[in-house]
Amino acid sequence: MVFDCDVVVIGGGIVGLSAAFAIGRAEPSVDVVVLEKELVLGAHQTGHNSGVIHSGLYYRPGSLKARYAVAGAREMAEFCREQDLPCQVTGKLVVATDKEELPRLHALAQRGREHGIPLRELGPAGIAEFEPHVTGVAGLHVGTTGITDYGAVARRYADLSGAQIRTGNEVLAVRRDGAGVTVTTRLGEVRARLLVNCAGLHSDRVARLAGDEPGVRIVPFRGEYYELAPAARDLVQGLVYPVPDPAFPFLGVHLTKDLRGEVHVGPNAVPAAAREGYRWSAVRARDLVETAAWPGTWKLASRHWQSEVGELRRSLSRRAFARSVRRLLPAVRDGDLLPAPAGVRAQAVGRDGTLLDDFAFAAGPRAIHVLNAPSPAATASLPIGREIAHRALEALKAR
Repeated sequence: MVFDCDVVVIGGGIVGLSAAFAIGRAEPSVDVVVLEKELVLGAHQTGHNSGVIHSGLYYRPGSLKARYAVAGAREMAEFCREQDLPCQVTGKLVVATDKEELPRLHALAQRGREHGIPLRELGPAGIAEFEPHVTGVAGLHVGTTGITDYGAVARRYADLSGAQIRTGNEVLAVRRDGAGVTVTTRLGEVRARLLVNCAGLHSDRVARLAGDEPGVRIVPFRGEYYELAPAARDLVQGLVYPVPDPAFPFLGVHLTKDLRGEVHVGPNAVPAAAREGYRWSAVRARDLVETAAWPGTWKLASRHWQSEVGELRRSLSRRAFARSVRRLLPAVRDGDLLPAPAGVRAQAVGRDGTLLDDFAFAAGPRAIHVLNAPSPAATASLPIGREIAHRALEALKAR
């Protein structure tokens, strides 16, 4: 078999491009081709996120998320400085709005200390020093959190990778041939020794195209945001987060001041009717059928339907959304909230209804699959890229 490259990466988001960058840095002689179905890089999760550099505070000690986010936060800030990319290490506040949340806040502080994250425990007066308009009974200030432009970061990975970047190449088929794989796209074929699947919202489908059953399905959740009207932006100075509720799988509404000074409020998480369903009107029959046919979807819904009813209510009512925001920011009025672009989270769900809580990788013959890489994957993209590169280079050596 004559190969066009050593490694073909499917997916031109920040994870796929970090993998190409890491492979090129570790072994410059390895030829890499990146296939992206859109005409631009980072069109989906990479281009629809808040830009937050996460500290790793929320993640279970010993998990890949915790290890990679803690290291990735530091490395991301260093990378942005080295590459002259926009980045601000702002710190963030995690705020308990009532006494019932205090045990969870203290547990977060202990987890942060285990991770080696610099933080300060605050009372109401300490909260007001950082955020005069935010109210709470106690809080944590986390020093390593920041903001950046992940689209710019992803494009820089592409520039530095030395890989061939082919946009507009939607993958239609994958065939294992002898010692390699042949990937068929709308624009032709690519023959490679190894396939690396970083397809995000479509990662489970690409795994199945390659003949590997991933054991999970991507169930899309739309994260819906508002932004504060210009006259209300001064109500928020930086990043303000709630204490997460362990009974609900998503973090909850928070406040994020971005590099342009705009303040994003959200997200609430609602099931999307399409894997790229950034609006309620976006419906794709194939995506709906696959989601409905997966047993884990219904088991997940049976566990969390009460919380999801609240998410749907906030999705349909700005007034309800504003009420939830006022728990952190009492001065917000309904009219201060303006609709903002949404994102879609590629969440892997097991057959038993469990949401994969950590980054997940799998291997098949001449293939490596990234099956779960939601937030904080952008923060952790440099360590994730190295992990993929290590697996890819070991697979090539074993041939």
